[in-house]
Amino acid sequence: MALRYEWRGPFANGELNELHAEAFEHRVLEDDWIAQLDRYSLGWVCVRDGEVLVGFVNIPWDGGVHAFVMDTIVAVRARRQGIATRMVAMAVEHARAAGCEWLHVDFEDELAPFYVRACGFRPTPAGLVQL
Repeated sequence: MALRYEWRGPFANGELNELHAEAFEHRVLEDDWIAQLDRYSLGWVCVRDGEVLVGFVNIPWDGGVHAFVMDTIVAVRARRQGIATRMVAMAVEHARAAGCEWLHVDFEDELAPFYVRACGFRPTPAGLVQL
């Protein structure tokens, strides 16, 4: 694989909807990712193998010192190659450069080895209300 990592890289809504559906095992939606990211995100990382989108992570923020890791996704065919770890590292670098002081991530227990060990996040107590 000849992978290309791009901060705020271009993408089409359709290709990101397809990658998201594959990664989270749901039907392909018609979300307007471009508008959503333009409004709420500090940035995102796109990873391409040639012209094919194989990785993505979104970094929304509060416009101040807090940013958040969301939708860390890698195509099934491209997993277990360190793509997600490199995407998160790139996001950390850009959030720091933007003046953010905190990068938050929520994850389920089975993802702790990835976020804590591979990416260097520290576990913290948090609260959640299902709406």
